[in-house]
Amino acid sequence: MSKVEIRGVWLTRTDSQVLKSRQNIVEAMEFLALTGFNVVFPVVWNQGVTLYPSPTMWKIFGIEIDSRFLGRDPLAELIEAARRVGLKVIPWFEYGFASSYNLNGGILLQQKPEWGAYNYQGKLLKKNGFEWLNAFDFQVQEFLLNLVLEVVNNYDVDGVQGDDRFPAFPSAGGYDPGTVHRYRQQFQKNPPQNHKDKHWLQWRANILTDFLALLYQEVKAVNPDLLVSMSPNIYDWGFREYLQDSPTWLKRGIVDIIHPQIYRRDFLSYKCILNRLVNEQFTDAMLPKLAPGILIKLGKYRMSANYLLKVIEYHRQLGINGEVCFFYEGLRENNNQLAKVLRKGPYAESALFPNLVDLQDMNVSYRRSTSILQRLEKRVRKFFQV
Repeated sequence: MSKVEIRGVWLTRTDSQVLKSRQNIVEAMEFLALTGFNVVFPVVWNQGVTLYPSPTMWKIFGIEIDSRFLGRDPLAELIEAARRVGLKVIPWFEYGFASSYNLNGGILLQQKPEWGAYNYQGKLLKKNGFEWLNAFDFQVQEFLLNLVLEVVNNYDVDGVQGDDRFPAFPSAGGYDPGTVHRYRQQFQKNPPQNHKDKHWLQWRANILTDFLALLYQEVKAVNPDLLVSMSPNIYDWGFREYLQDSPTWLKRGIVDIIHPQIYRRDFLSYKCILNRLVNEQFTDAMLPKLAPGILIKLGKYRMSANYLLKVIEYHRQLGINGEVCFFYEGLRENNNQLAKVLRKGPYAESALFPNLVDLQDMNVSYRRSTSILQRLEKRVRKFFQV
Protein backbone atom coordinates (compact mmCIF):
# COMPACT_ATOMS: atom_id res chain seq x y z
CA MET A 1 0.00 0.00 0.00
CA SER A 2 1.30 3.45 -0.92
CA LYS A 3 2.19 5.92 1.77
CA VAL A 4 -0.23 8.82 2.37
CA GLU A 5 1.62 11.96 3.43
CA ILE A 6 1.48 15.71 3.02
CA ARG A 7 4.81 16.74 1.53
CA GLY A 8 4.48 20.43 0.84
CA VAL A 9 6.51 23.51 0.08
CA TRP A 10 5.67 27.20 -0.05
CA LEU A 11 6.50 29.11 -3.19
CA THR A 12 7.11 32.79 -2.47
CA ARG A 13 7.50 35.88 -4.60
CA THR A 14 10.15 37.34 -2.31
CA ASP A 15 13.71 36.00 -2.72
CA SER A 16 12.54 33.71 -5.51
CA GLN A 17 13.02 33.56 -9.27
CA VAL A 18 10.49 30.79 -9.91
CA LEU A 19 7.52 32.91 -11.00
CA LYS A 20 9.58 35.17 -13.26
CA SER A 21 9.13 32.90 -16.29
CA ARG A 22 7.14 29.93 -17.48
CA GLN A 23 10.40 28.03 -17.95
CA ASN A 24 11.41 28.65 -14.33
CA ILE A 25 8.00 27.41 -13.17
CA VAL A 26 8.25 24.21 -15.21
CA GLU A 27 11.74 23.52 -13.88
CA ALA A 28 10.65 24.09 -10.27
CA MET A 29 7.63 21.79 -10.52
CA GLU A 30 9.72 19.03 -12.08
CA PHE A 31 12.36 19.48 -9.37
CA LEU A 32 9.76 19.21 -6.58
CA ALA A 33 8.18 16.09 -8.07
CA LEU A 34 11.57 14.41 -8.46
CA THR A 35 12.46 15.30 -4.87
CA GLY A 36 9.33 13.55 -3.59
CA PHE A 37 6.99 16.45 -2.83
CA ASN A 38 3.31 16.12 -3.70
CA VAL A 39 1.81 19.58 -3.05
CA VAL A 40 2.88 23.16 -3.65
CA PHE A 41 1.48 26.29 -2.00
CA PRO A 42 2.12 29.18 -4.44
CA VAL A 43 1.57 32.74 -3.27
CA VAL A 44 -1.31 34.50 -5.06
CA TRP A 45 -1.95 37.55 -2.83
CA ASN A 46 1.04 39.63 -1.76
CA GLN A 47 1.81 43.32 -1.14
CA GLY A 48 -1.71 44.38 -2.03
CA VAL A 49 -1.74 42.79 -5.49
CA THR A 50 -2.61 39.40 -6.97
CA LEU A 51 -0.33 37.08 -8.89
CA TYR A 52 -3.12 36.18 -11.30
CA PRO A 53 -5.46 38.46 -13.28
CA SER A 54 -8.12 39.37 -10.71
CA PRO A 55 -11.56 40.70 -11.75
CA THR A 56 -12.15 41.75 -8.13
CA MET A 57 -8.97 43.84 -7.95
CA TRP A 58 -9.64 45.35 -11.36
CA LYS A 59 -13.19 46.33 -10.45
CA ILE A 60 -12.33 47.91 -7.09
CA PHE A 61 -8.79 49.21 -7.53
CA GLY A 62 -8.12 49.23 -11.27
CA ILE A 63 -5.17 46.87 -10.77
CA GLU A 64 -5.54 43.52 -12.48
CA ILE A 65 -2.28 41.86 -11.43
CA ASP A 66 1.16 42.54 -9.97
CA SER A 67 2.73 44.83 -12.57
CA ARG A 68 5.69 42.50 -12.96
CA PHE A 69 3.38 39.87 -14.44
CA LEU A 70 1.33 41.97 -16.86
CA GLY A 71 0.40 39.90 -19.89
CA ARG A 72 0.92 36.63 -18.00
CA ASP A 73 -0.97 34.43 -15.58
CA PRO A 74 1.65 32.80 -13.30
CA LEU A 75 -0.99 30.84 -11.42
CA ALA A 76 -2.35 29.24 -14.60
CA GLU A 77 1.19 28.50 -15.77
CA LEU A 78 2.06 26.91 -12.45
CA ILE A 79 -1.07 24.77 -12.35
CA GLU A 80 -0.36 23.47 -15.85
CA ALA A 81 3.24 22.61 -14.96
CA ALA A 82 2.27 21.05 -11.61
CA ARG A 83 -0.45 18.87 -13.11
CA ARG A 84 2.02 17.54 -15.67
CA VAL A 85 4.15 16.04 -12.89
CA GLY A 86 1.33 15.07 -10.51
CA LEU A 87 1.60 17.86 -7.92
CA LYS A 88 -1.39 19.22 -6.04
CA VAL A 89 -1.79 23.03 -6.03
CA ILE A 90 -3.22 24.99 -3.08
CA PRO A 91 -2.90 28.77 -3.64
CA TRP A 92 -1.65 30.71 -0.64
CA PHE A 93 -3.20 34.10 0.24
CA GLU A 94 -0.08 35.26 2.02
CA TYR A 95 -0.95 38.90 2.76
CA GLY A 96 -4.42 38.15 4.09
CA PHE A 97 -5.80 41.20 5.89
CA ALA A 98 -2.49 43.08 5.72
CA SER A 99 -2.60 46.12 3.46
CA SER A 100 1.06 46.98 2.94
CA TYR A 101 4.54 46.82 4.41
CA ASN A 102 5.96 50.17 5.55
CA LEU A 103 3.87 52.01 2.94
CA ASN A 104 1.27 53.62 5.23
CA GLY A 105 -1.44 51.36 3.84
CA GLY A 106 -0.27 51.34 0.23
CA ILE A 107 -2.59 51.45 -2.76
CA LEU A 108 -5.42 49.67 -0.95
CA LEU A 109 -5.85 52.31 1.74
CA GLN A 110 -5.05 55.16 -0.63
CA GLN A 111 -8.17 54.23 -2.55
CA LYS A 112 -10.17 52.81 0.35
CA PRO A 113 -9.14 54.73 3.50
CA GLU A 114 -12.37 53.63 5.21
CA TRP A 115 -11.00 50.06 5.13
CA GLY A 116 -8.16 50.91 7.50
CA ALA A 117 -7.70 49.39 10.97
CA TYR A 118 -6.90 51.50 14.03
CA ASN A 119 -5.42 51.11 17.48
CA TYR A 120 -6.66 52.63 20.74
CA GLN A 121 -4.81 55.88 20.01
CA GLY A 122 -6.65 56.21 16.70
CA LYS A 123 -3.54 55.54 14.61
CA LEU A 124 -3.38 53.24 11.61
CA LEU A 125 -2.77 49.73 12.91
CA LYS A 126 0.80 48.62 12.27
CA LYS A 127 2.72 45.62 13.60
CA ASN A 128 6.19 44.45 12.59
CA GLY A 129 6.14 46.82 9.62
CA PHE A 130 2.76 45.66 8.26
CA GLU A 131 -0.18 48.04 8.01
CA TRP A 132 -3.59 46.38 8.27
CA LEU A 133 -7.04 46.40 6.73
CA ASN A 134 -9.91 46.20 9.21
CA ALA A 135 -10.63 42.46 9.36
CA PHE A 136 -13.91 43.15 11.20
CA ASP A 137 -15.35 45.32 8.42
CA PHE A 138 -18.01 43.59 6.30
CA GLN A 139 -16.73 45.05 3.04
CA VAL A 140 -13.15 44.05 3.78
CA GLN A 141 -14.25 40.52 4.58
CA GLU A 142 -16.30 40.40 1.39
CA PHE A 143 -13.30 41.61 -0.62
CA LEU A 144 -11.01 38.86 0.69
CA LEU A 145 -13.69 36.22 0.27
CA ASN A 146 -14.18 37.29 -3.33
CA LEU A 147 -10.45 36.92 -4.02
CA VAL A 148 -10.60 33.38 -2.67
CA LEU A 149 -13.76 32.51 -4.58
CA GLU A 150 -12.54 33.81 -7.93
CA VAL A 151 -9.52 31.53 -7.59
CA VAL A 152 -11.53 28.40 -6.77
CA ASN A 153 -14.08 29.20 -9.46
CA ASN A 154 -11.63 30.03 -12.25
CA TYR A 155 -8.69 27.68 -11.67
CA ASP A 156 -8.15 23.93 -11.37
CA VAL A 157 -6.84 24.04 -7.80
CA ASP A 158 -7.03 21.56 -4.93
CA GLY A 159 -7.89 24.08 -2.24
CA VAL A 160 -6.91 27.43 -0.76
CA GLN A 161 -4.65 28.44 2.11
CA GLY A 162 -4.67 31.10 4.79
CA ASP A 163 -1.82 31.83 7.18
CA ASP A 164 -0.60 34.03 10.02
CA ARG A 165 -2.40 36.99 8.40
CA PHE A 166 -5.53 35.25 7.16
CA PRO A 167 -7.67 35.16 9.15
CA ALA A 168 -5.65 37.16 11.63
CA PHE A 169 -5.55 40.64 13.09
CA PRO A 170 -3.11 42.30 15.51
CA SER A 171 -4.73 42.37 18.93
CA ALA A 172 -3.90 46.07 19.30
CA GLY A 173 -6.60 46.79 16.72
CA GLY A 174 -10.37 46.85 16.77
CA TYR A 175 -10.86 50.44 17.92
CA ASP A 176 -12.39 51.71 14.71
CA PRO A 177 -15.88 53.29 15.11
CA GLY A 178 -17.73 50.35 13.56
CA THR A 179 -16.19 47.69 15.79
CA VAL A 180 -16.51 49.86 18.89
CA HIS A 181 -20.19 50.40 18.05
CA ARG A 182 -20.81 46.66 17.70
CA TYR A 183 -19.11 45.96 21.03
CA ARG A 184 -21.02 48.76 22.77
CA GLN A 185 -24.35 47.51 21.44
CA GLN A 186 -23.75 44.08 22.86
CA PHE A 187 -22.22 45.02 26.24
CA GLN A 188 -23.39 48.63 26.82
CA LYS A 189 -19.81 49.78 27.34
CA ASN A 190 -16.74 50.64 25.31
CA PRO A 191 -14.01 48.07 24.63
CA PRO A 192 -11.28 48.03 27.27
CA GLN A 193 -8.20 50.14 26.69
CA ASN A 194 -6.09 47.06 27.45
CA HIS A 195 -6.12 45.33 24.09
CA LYS A 196 -5.10 42.04 25.73
CA ASP A 197 -8.06 41.95 28.07
CA LYS A 198 -9.13 38.29 27.97
CA HIS A 199 -12.77 38.88 27.09
CA TRP A 200 -11.90 41.51 24.47
CA LEU A 201 -9.38 39.11 22.90
CA GLN A 202 -11.93 36.31 22.70
CA TRP A 203 -14.73 38.51 21.37
CA ARG A 204 -12.60 39.67 18.43
CA ALA A 205 -11.13 36.22 17.85
CA ASN A 206 -14.67 34.86 17.56
CA ILE A 207 -15.36 37.27 14.70
CA LEU A 208 -12.34 35.93 12.81
CA THR A 209 -13.39 32.35 13.53
CA ASP A 210 -16.85 33.09 12.15
CA PHE A 211 -15.25 34.60 9.07
CA LEU A 212 -13.22 31.43 8.54
CA ALA A 213 -16.37 29.36 8.95
CA LEU A 214 -18.04 31.38 6.20
CA LEU A 215 -14.97 31.08 3.96
CA TYR A 216 -15.01 27.32 4.54
CA GLN A 217 -18.69 27.13 3.65
CA GLU A 218 -18.27 29.24 0.51
CA VAL A 219 -15.32 27.20 -0.77
CA LYS A 220 -17.13 23.91 -0.15
CA ALA A 221 -20.21 25.26 -1.96
CA VAL A 222 -18.07 25.65 -5.08
CA ASN A 223 -16.64 22.14 -4.73
CA PRO A 224 -16.87 20.02 -1.55
CA ASP A 225 -13.62 18.26 -2.49
CA LEU A 226 -11.58 21.47 -2.21
CA LEU A 227 -9.35 21.68 0.87
CA VAL A 228 -9.23 24.64 3.23
CA SER A 229 -5.66 24.78 4.51
CA MET A 230 -4.43 27.06 7.30
CA SER A 231 -0.93 27.93 8.50
CA PRO A 232 -1.46 29.96 11.66
CA ASN A 233 0.89 31.28 14.27
CA ILE A 234 1.54 28.92 17.18
CA TYR A 235 -1.24 28.91 19.76
CA ASP A 236 -1.61 30.57 22.21
CA TRP A 237 0.89 33.25 21.18
CA GLY A 238 -1.05 33.56 17.95
CA PHE A 239 -4.25 34.09 19.92
CA ARG A 240 -2.84 36.82 22.15
CA GLU A 241 -1.00 38.65 19.37
CA TYR A 242 -3.12 37.97 16.27
CA LEU A 243 -6.49 36.70 17.54
CA GLN A 244 -6.01 33.29 15.90
CA ASP A 245 -8.06 30.78 17.88
CA SER A 246 -6.81 27.71 16.01
CA PRO A 247 -8.00 25.11 18.58
CA THR A 248 -11.55 26.36 18.00
CA TRP A 249 -11.05 26.13 14.23
CA LEU A 250 -10.22 22.47 14.68
CA LYS A 251 -13.11 21.80 17.05
CA ARG A 252 -15.58 23.46 14.69
CA GLY A 253 -14.26 21.49 11.74
CA ILE A 254 -13.61 24.56 9.58
CA VAL A 255 -10.08 23.64 8.52
CA ASP A 256 -9.13 20.51 6.58
CA ILE A 257 -5.35 20.63 6.99
CA ILE A 258 -3.34 22.82 9.33
CA HIS A 259 0.31 23.82 9.34
CA PRO A 260 1.30 25.70 12.53
CA GLN A 261 4.43 27.72 11.85
CA ILE A 262 6.90 26.02 14.20
CA TYR A 263 9.76 28.15 12.92
CA ARG A 264 12.44 27.23 15.44
CA ARG A 265 16.14 27.05 14.64
CA ASP A 266 17.07 24.16 16.92
CA PHE A 267 15.52 20.73 17.27
CA LEU A 268 14.93 20.83 21.05
CA SER A 269 12.83 24.01 20.78
CA TYR A 270 10.94 22.56 17.84
CA LYS A 271 10.27 19.30 19.65
CA CYS A 272 8.99 21.03 22.80
CA ILE A 273 6.52 23.19 20.89
CA LEU A 274 5.29 20.29 18.76
CA ASN A 275 4.76 18.10 21.84
CA ARG A 276 2.68 20.81 23.48
CA LEU A 277 0.55 21.36 20.36
CA VAL A 278 -0.09 17.66 19.85
CA ASN A 279 -0.92 17.01 23.50
CA GLU A 280 -3.11 20.07 24.05
CA GLN A 281 -4.84 20.66 20.72
CA PHE A 282 -5.04 17.50 18.65
CA THR A 283 -7.17 14.46 19.34
CA ASP A 284 -6.36 11.22 17.53
CA ALA A 285 -9.12 12.05 15.06
CA MET A 286 -7.62 15.48 14.35
CA LEU A 287 -4.01 14.37 13.95
CA PRO A 288 -4.30 13.51 10.21
CA LYS A 289 -4.99 17.22 9.60
CA LEU A 290 -1.61 18.23 11.04
CA ALA A 291 1.43 18.84 8.84
CA PRO A 292 3.64 21.39 10.65
CA GLY A 293 5.30 24.29 8.90
CA ILE A 294 9.10 24.06 9.17
CA LEU A 295 11.64 26.78 8.46
CA ILE A 296 14.41 25.73 6.08
CA LYS A 297 15.54 29.20 4.97
CA LEU A 298 15.08 32.77 6.12
CA GLY A 299 17.54 35.59 5.59
CA LYS A 300 20.96 34.12 6.34
CA TYR A 301 19.53 31.13 8.20
CA ARG A 302 19.72 27.70 6.57
CA MET A 303 18.37 24.54 8.18
CA SER A 304 20.95 21.78 8.44
CA ALA A 305 20.31 18.42 6.78
CA ASN A 306 20.61 16.67 10.13
CA TYR A 307 18.00 18.94 11.73
CA LEU A 308 15.58 18.39 8.83
CA LEU A 309 15.90 14.62 9.07
CA LYS A 310 15.37 14.70 12.84
CA VAL A 311 12.18 16.75 12.43
CA ILE A 312 10.65 14.40 9.85
CA GLU A 313 11.63 11.32 11.84
CA TYR A 314 10.02 12.80 14.95
CA HIS A 315 6.86 13.65 13.02
CA ARG A 316 6.46 10.03 11.96
CA GLN A 317 7.12 8.81 15.52
CA LEU A 318 4.20 10.95 16.71
CA GLY A 319 1.94 9.76 13.89
CA ILE A 320 2.22 13.03 11.96
CA ASN A 321 2.28 12.16 8.29
CA GLY A 322 3.51 15.33 6.70
CA GLU A 323 5.18 18.71 6.82
CA VAL A 324 5.40 21.88 4.73
CA CYS A 325 8.75 23.59 4.10
CA PHE A 326 9.25 27.34 4.09
CA PHE A 327 10.36 27.90 1.44
CA TYR A 328 11.29 26.51 -2.01
CA GLU A 329 14.65 28.24 -2.37
CA GLY A 330 15.89 26.55 0.78
CA LEU A 331 15.84 23.25 -1.11
CA ARG A 332 18.16 24.66 -3.76
CA GLU A 333 20.83 26.06 -1.43
CA ASN A 334 24.29 24.46 -1.32
CA ASN A 335 23.84 22.53 -4.55
CA ASN A 336 20.33 21.27 -3.63
CA GLN A 337 21.58 19.79 -0.36
CA LEU A 338 18.26 19.47 1.48
CA ALA A 339 16.46 18.21 -1.60
CA LYS A 340 19.06 15.47 -2.07
CA VAL A 341 18.73 14.45 1.58
CA LEU A 342 14.96 14.17 1.24
CA ARG A 343 15.10 12.25 -2.02
CA LYS A 344 17.58 9.73 -0.66
CA GLY A 345 15.92 9.46 2.74
CA PRO A 346 12.35 10.06 3.99
CA TYR A 347 10.97 11.01 0.55
CA ALA A 348 12.69 8.19 -1.37
CA GLU A 349 9.41 6.32 -1.60
CA SER A 350 6.63 8.30 -3.27
CA ALA A 351 3.57 9.24 -1.22
CA LEU A 352 -0.03 9.96 -2.14
CA PHE A 353 -1.50 13.26 -1.02
CA PRO A 354 -4.43 12.58 1.36
CA ASN A 355 -7.99 13.05 0.19
CA LEU A 356 -10.87 14.27 2.33
CA VAL A 357 -11.77 10.75 3.37
CA ASP A 358 -8.31 10.46 4.90
CA LEU A 359 -8.74 13.77 6.71
CA GLN A 360 -12.33 13.95 7.90
CA ASP A 361 -15.97 12.97 7.46
CA MET A 362 -17.61 15.23 4.93
CA ASN A 363 -21.30 14.47 5.51
CA VAL A 364 -22.16 18.12 5.07
CA SER A 365 -24.02 19.91 2.31
CA TYR A 366 -23.52 23.58 1.48
CA ARG A 367 -26.03 25.92 -0.11
CA ARG A 368 -25.89 29.56 -1.06
CA SER A 369 -28.90 31.72 -1.71
CA THR A 370 -27.84 35.25 -0.79
CA SER A 371 -24.79 37.44 -1.33
CA ILE A 372 -21.70 37.15 0.84
CA LEU A 373 -22.24 40.63 2.24
CA GLN A 374 -25.86 39.88 3.15
CA ARG A 375 -24.84 36.71 4.96
CA LEU A 376 -22.08 38.50 6.83
CA GLU A 377 -24.42 41.21 8.01
CA LYS A 378 -27.20 38.78 8.91
CA ARG A 379 -24.87 36.59 10.94
CA VAL A 380 -23.37 39.51 12.83
CA ARG A 381 -26.78 41.02 13.61
CA LYS A 382 -27.92 37.69 15.02
CA PHE A 383 -24.72 37.15 16.97
CA PHE A 384 -24.79 40.60 18.54
CA GLN A 385 -28.59 40.78 18.73
CA VAL A 386 -28.48 44.05 16.85
